[in-house]
Amino acid sequence: MEKQGKFRTQYSKKLEDFFFLKQDAILMEEFHRMERMKETKESLAKVSGITNDEILQKFVDLDIRPETVASLALIPLIEVAWADGKVDEKEKAAVLDAAAKSFFAKDSIDFKLLSQWLEHRPSSSLLDAWTHYIKGLCEMLTAAQKAILKNELIGHARQIAQAAGGFLGLGSRISEAERRTLEYLESVFD
Repeated sequence: MEKQGKFRTQYSKKLEDFFFLKQDAILMEEFHRMERMKETKESLAKVSGITNDEILQKFVDLDIRPETVASLALIPLIEVAWADGKVDEKEKAAVLDAAAKSFFAKDSIDFKLLSQWLEHRPSSSLLDAWTHYIKGLCEMLTAAQKAILKNELIGHARQIAQAAGGFLGLGSRISEAERRTLEYLESVFD
């Protein structure tokens, strides 16, 4: 009988240890998953300039990668910069300065890509791809999320238009071509 008691105690302890080890592993995995999500949201915010936690969480839920979100933010900026068909040096400097102050670090890939696209206008197929992507993405968002995303992305493009507008980059006048471009970009979300 004493042997049977030791047996139960010995094996029940092993079973208990195994259970808690398993539970610890599950908890640790959940902790690591939450850390990865946090890092992903931080990465998404860093590359996009989007600060709204609800939108960033939706991107994580939809498995949208930081590289994709970077293009969501960059393409409207480029379209506004090229709205009148050219980007002069003062406008380029104003765009890069506004981008660096507002949302892109100067040493980031996104900033370098923005710089390159200010030198050489990308193909119109890039805007077409962006348009289709935004329309598809908006189908998965609530009306409130869609409005937030629109305000975040178009807000950055509007900052660029204002930074590059006016006489010699001073002031906040937005040109007619930039206004039309902003209206188009906004309409994609409707």
